[in-house]
Amino acid sequence: MKCPTCGKEVYFAERYTSNGKDYHRACLKCAECGKTLERGKHSEHDDKPYCNMPCYSKLFGHKGFNTGGAGSYNYAK
Repeated sequence: MKCPTCGKEVYFAERYTSNGKDYHRACLKCAECGKTLERGKHSEHDDKPYCNMPCYSKLFGHKGFNTGGAGSYNYAK
């Protein structure tokens, strides 16, 4: 099986499975901020892993009151 991040072969001894995919441990990082992620404690969008807070919610979450930080609001232009 190939690692979704680097595309190299993932062998059984080095397999780090999360959300049904096999990664190298060093390859399971947030696509936005680069933070190392833990198994099952992240979200995916377009087959890329993102940390739940703040990256996934900032990029793909609801827009509006109190979602982007302390009482923030995104006004449509």
